[in-house]
Amino acid sequence: MAHTVTVYTTPTCSWCHVAKSHLQSHEIPFAEVDVSVDTEKAREMVTKSGQYGVPVLDIDGEIIVGFDRVRINALLGIS
Repeated sequence: MAHTVTVYTTPTCSWCHVAKSHLQSHEIPFAEVDVSVDTEKAREMVTKSGQYGVPVLDIDGEIIVGFDRVRINALLGIS
């Protein structure tokens, strides 16, 4: 099953890099949104998550704040 994954990130966020690397290692395609340069997308992220911190992952409409490997894997059906 194909998943829709968006990662809200900033260039200096170390956990953002970890999250993206994790998705890449499992060949999960994702859209990356740099909220440090896109204020509209930053507002969208806050509306979805209630948080200003990154990373925020939107996996098929389910929001994950931070790098939660267990929850990410469960939503994507990976190990």
